[in-house]
Amino acid sequence: MGEHGEQTGDTDEPTVREARMDSATDAFVTHRNLLFTVAYEMLGSAADAEDVLQETWLRWAGVDLGTVRDRRSYLVRMTTRQALSRLRALRRRKESYVGPWLPEPLLTAPDVAEDVELADSVSMAMMLVLETLAPVERAVFVLREVFDLGYDEIAEAVDKSPAAVRQIAHRARTHVAARRPRGVVSQAETRDVLAAFRRAVETGDLQRLLDMIAPDVVLLSDGGGVVQAALAPVVGAGRVAHVLRRINATASLRPAQVNGHPALVLRVDGGIDTVIAVRIDDGLITGLYAVRNPEKLSRIDRETTVSR
Repeated sequence: MGEHGEQTGDTDEPTVREARMDSATDAFVTHRNLLFTVAYEMLGSAADAEDVLQETWLRWAGVDLGTVRDRRSYLVRMTTRQALSRLRALRRRKESYVGPWLPEPLLTAPDVAEDVELADSVSMAMMLVLETLAPVERAVFVLREVFDLGYDEIAEAVDKSPAAVRQIAHRARTHVAARRPRGVVSQAETRDVLAAFRRAVETGDLQRLLDMIAPDVVLLSDGGGVVQAALAPVVGAGRVAHVLRRINATASLRPAQVNGHPALVLRVDGGIDTVIAVRIDDGLITGLYAVRNPEKLSRIDRETTVSR
């Protein structure tokens, strides 16, 4: 009897552990896309967001699920704390970054583009605005304005009181409102402008380029000190058009959905050389964001190679 009881205990214990792990895995997989987006919007790096998710999973796997009232909330809180810690380290790294820093471009599915608020929040223009916020302000803004979490829930994630979070949210909202793109541009309008822009670049038609870009357009080029890129913003239609005319004649320009909006992927000898995103205001291109740093292009290169 005792011997039989010991055998039963030995077989039951792994079964309980496996069931608990299955339950933890199911919850994590269910909310993974949300957690990745939270981390990416806070960090501007898909690679760092994946690292944050790995850390979150390792911690989540050790949690007693019986004590967790709301698994989604708990996972968001864990992810936010991990992202905040990494964001502070990244800010120190960015201080020594060579040339302009741009977010790692992220291939996004059509359903992201259909969610206008989410697409706007991950756009290159908006991600650069988020860079101007302090770490906790950025976390509060993302959780409140993008994902509509309650103040109490956010307070737990950032270790502040709900009253403090309300003040931080108001300050961050005001800061972002003063810097974000002036109006929402439709996907169709962006595609049309990009198609015309692509033809102008491919043909080297300087006048057509000048007709499409605003007089005070700004081009940011991120080479990270690894490949050739402008070390300072290029400002003004004439100077920007001159830079664009120097694009390699053998390069191919193809449209893609990047950071929730249409963008162009420039390939040379089969590999991705540059991802170009645009900001459009009042029908003119006011911002061009050219990511050239190979470290930031490896993920999108793999994904587009697989999908081609």
